[in-house]
Amino acid sequence: LHIAILASILSLIIYWLIRDGHRVGNLSGKHVFVTGCDTGLGNSLAKWLDKRGFCVIAACATEKGGQELRSCTSPSLKTVNLNLADSNSIARAVVFVTKETAGKGLFGLVSNAEGTAPVAPTDWLRIEDFHSVLDVSLLGLIEITLKLLPLLKKAQGRVVNLINAKGLMAFVGGGYSLSKWGMEAFSDTLRIEMQHFGVKVSIVEHGFFKAGVVNSDVIERDLLRLWNRLIPEIRDSYGEKYFIE
Repeated sequence: LHIAILASILSLIIYWLIRDGHRVGNLSGKHVFVTGCDTGLGNSLAKWLDKRGFCVIAACATEKGGQELRSCTSPSLKTVNLNLADSNSIARAVVFVTKETAGKGLFGLVSNAEGTAPVAPTDWLRIEDFHSVLDVSLLGLIEITLKLLPLLKKAQGRVVNLINAKGLMAFVGGGYSLSKWGMEAFSDTLRIEMQHFGVKVSIVEHGFFKAGVVNSDVIERDLLRLWNRLIPEIRDSYGEKYFIE
């Protein structure tokens, strides 16, 4: 029994030594670009990375979000406005990141952004409802990743895609789950391809966070809007009872 306990303790010590040996050192001067930093997980991560000593470039959808983030972080944290549904906005952000990294390359890209996604049965939706989430949460994230790959390869950096695990459960129609499954596939493929260049690609499947609690009033309002625009044939096939329940 005593030998088993000692062996367990020794194994833990070896594990801790190996784990600590893989910690990133010399954080100063290493640039990390984080998307979706106005609120929630991206906002908290940008602050945490800033405290650790990274040179953080935080992408915010609004100027207000950027100002609030700068007001509570160090001068080394920079913000840039980014609309992932707009290729011109993405191009401007890439120019900004290139300038900030000043030839050093990009140590990390953390993608954390979600487009608005109506929650409803599939045949209540139109193609633009799919675009509203896929253009941001899938195609936008893919586009900015592709444009930053040269900087990531230069620094032998890493890509970290934050994916809400609830999106991997296809329990509702629309583009939300499509975007999450798409990012999983994109990440898995990119991981294999980037190994040759020393670039690491990781997926973090997170759960619910208090900062991102879904507003039931917004969901109900969306449902009512979608219900009211349905053609009579589809509305009658479901019935008023279905909608109320």
